[in-house]
Amino acid sequence: MDSNIRLEFEKSKSGDKNERYEAYHNILKITDQKVDWAYEIWDQLVEDLTHKDNHQRSRVAQYLANLAISDPEMRMMKDFSKLWEVTYDEKFVTARHSLQSIWKVGIAGAAQKEMVMEYMVQRFKKGADEKNFTLIRNDILQNMKNLYDHLNDGSIKQTALDLIDTIEDKKYQKKYMNIFK
Repeated sequence: MDSNIRLEFEKSKSGDKNERYEAYHNILKITDQKVDWAYEIWDQLVEDLTHKDNHQRSRVAQYLANLAISDPEMRMMKDFSKLWEVTYDEKFVTARHSLQSIWKVGIAGAAQKEMVMEYMVQRFKKGADEKNFTLIRNDILQNMKNLYDHLNDGSIKQTALDLIDTIEDKKYQKKYMNIFK
């Protein structure tokens, strides 16, 4: 990892809000592509998933999701449950931002895609008691749409459509169906 990238990670934890925000966007842009330094920061990011600052938890969850494509050792397969926990964060905005980025883990490979899909399907089916669950379902379906668009895997779309068919409330069924139009 070069010193500029290391500095971006430091800035993303700084006290200055504008500096943090700019560094956050720079890191996401850099990690949208494969990088060869993921393991230099990986363990620290996993540790920071439980950081006391919810903004830091949100950022590192998004960084890790992006770094899944740079994980030839497939560490994500063992660390994913820790990442997924942040999607249940006590701060809803943290949980939601983490959930909205989780699809990126699925583009790292077939095993990662299957794992992400399994977690999302289970949450869609069993999380009806969660606060803001209609938004969570919307995010899960949008994640599936993002995966489908990226991988062009018809089974992802079919899974999403099957889940939408289980919704009894026609208003939400229509809203969710619009994601795949």
